[in-house]
Amino acid sequence: MGATTSCCVSSSPKLRRNAHSRLESYHQEPELSREETGCNLQHISDRENVDELNMEYNPSDHPRASTIFLSKSQTDVREKRKSLFINNVSHGTARRKHSSCSTIFLDDNTVSQPNLKYTIKCVALAIYYHIKNRDTDGGMVLDIFDEKLHPLSKSEVPLDYDQHDPEQKQIYRFVRTLFSAAQLTAECAIVTLVYLERLLTYAEIDIGPGNWKRIVLGAILLASKVWDDQAVWNVDYCQILKDITVEDMNELERQFLELLQFNINVPSSVYAKYYFDLRSLSESNNLNFPLEPLSRDKAQRLEAISRLCDDKYKDVRRATKKRSASMDNLCGVRWVPAILS
Repeated sequence: MGATTSCCVSSSPKLRRNAHSRLESYHQEPELSREETGCNLQHISDRENVDELNMEYNPSDHPRASTIFLSKSQTDVREKRKSLFINNVSHGTARRKHSSCSTIFLDDNTVSQPNLKYTIKCVALAIYYHIKNRDTDGGMVLDIFDEKLHPLSKSEVPLDYDQHDPEQKQIYRFVRTLFSAAQLTAECAIVTLVYLERLLTYAEIDIGPGNWKRIVLGAILLASKVWDDQAVWNVDYCQILKDITVEDMNELERQFLELLQFNINVPSSVYAKYYFDLRSLSESNNLNFPLEPLSRDKAQRLEAISRLCDDKYKDVRRATKKRSASMDNLCGVRWVPAILS
């Protein structure tokens, strides 16, 4: 009597094929414990020390977690809006340009090509709020970031160097000097902020008046090497900061990586989140990006870019497009049982 089966049989771990018999059932052997096998190796999931619960609340790793700098700035933003509402002050804010039928205003700032100057301003503002609204006063300061132990210049560090918060302009000048001298991009500034918040979360430290320069320097140093194809060497930063040694830069980079647990990955979703949160920070602090009218040349460039993308994905859309079949070409699928003698 013939047996019917499909013409294609997929291999399964529960079935074994014998040369003399057709298909015989697989008898599952009892599993042996680690003590019986003599193998006491730890599973890879047990060896990985990853706290998934903390990962979800870490903004530098998880795209849905809110950025720290944006939450720290909310208090000051609410106070500013409250004071403006009470005092009815409106003349200090700049008028925002709006598009019309004849003129379209666009800012030269996108997630793929941010504006360098205003991105550095926003990053400096985020660092300022980190320092101003830090959780604890005089929190833990690691020696590698202490400016008293590792000064960036030969000038004498004042005794109250860790008591006075820096102004936003001072932070901006420090970051702008490094970026202009090393010729870094605006994307590198966003990655710098990601590494800075990741350091504060992983190492559980605070950024304050006595360590903010070396923390920012370490974040810029690491971001420039990870993001840019032609990275800036540590000796190049020694030419920018004349009084710092290469050994100090190497030690700063090494300990920064160790505190990050060598996690230098920045997903595109996390990068986009930091970009749009920086835009929200700039709008809430009246630091709007410059708007320029759309010119003929810029419109032609945008049209060329859109045409390029349209041609690139035209084949993909054509392949995924569903086509209808006529009755003449309709062919039904018939299953014929195979008889095994």
